[in-house]
Amino acid sequence: MTLKKLPYELSVCKLSSLNDFKFNLDFCFFAKTDEEFSLVCKTEDVPLCAAERDDGWRGFYFDETLDFSLIGILSKISAVLAENKIGIFAVSTFNTDYILVKSENFDRAVDVLKSNGYTFTED
Repeated sequence: MTLKKLPYELSVCKLSSLNDFKFNLDFCFFAKTDEEFSLVCKTEDVPLCAAERDDGWRGFYFDETLDFSLIGILSKISAVLAENKIGIFAVSTFNTDYILVKSENFDRAVDVLKSNGYTFTED
């Protein structure tokens, strides 16, 4: 499977409110549960309403629309990275899965995945 690298640094945030949040960012994942508002966005776009943030993430995603009937796609890639002591933060959209790793592990993650049959394209 082909993966595509995201060309920017990302942050994972917990928002205190939605008052200053702009949903029209170029790139963002937003989640709301009964306990919190979470956001993944470009580091340069972290809003003022971020109560907590964890910077220094890079990401890649499957460069194709993944059918819901596919089984184990995310499991396989996370297992390969886990075997190499690389933690992930994963988010899924309707079309595909995004895998984030800490920036200091990004190049190693790419190398490990390439050696396990994955190919990469640049965004």
